[in-house]
Formats: sequence, structure tokens, C-alpha cells
Amino acid sequence: MRRRSFLTELFDYVRANKAWMLAPIIVMLLLAGALIILGGTQAAPLIYTLF
Repeated sequence: MRRRSFLTELFDYVRANKAWMLAPIIVMLLLAGALIILGGTQAAPLIYTLF
């Protein structure tokens, strides 16, 4: 049996249970995670000028 990723299972849960109110929360968490990851890279000065 193939192991599925967490995000795939989360999307399947949201779709199966019609829990679309979780979608904005998930998107914001993903964006915050991307911001944290990019904050430690060469893109950090660009991010700091945006805010």
C-alpha cells in the first residue's frame, strides 16, 4: 500500500466532509511556513522590504 502525504490526506478530508471553512486556515498556514523558510534564505532582504 502506498503511503499518502499529509497534505493529500488533509485535502481528501476537507473534500469528503465538506469542511471548506478549513481551506483559508490551511492556506494561511502554508503561506506562513513559506515565509519562515524563505526568511532564512537569500530572499530574506526582499521579504523584509515588502513588510
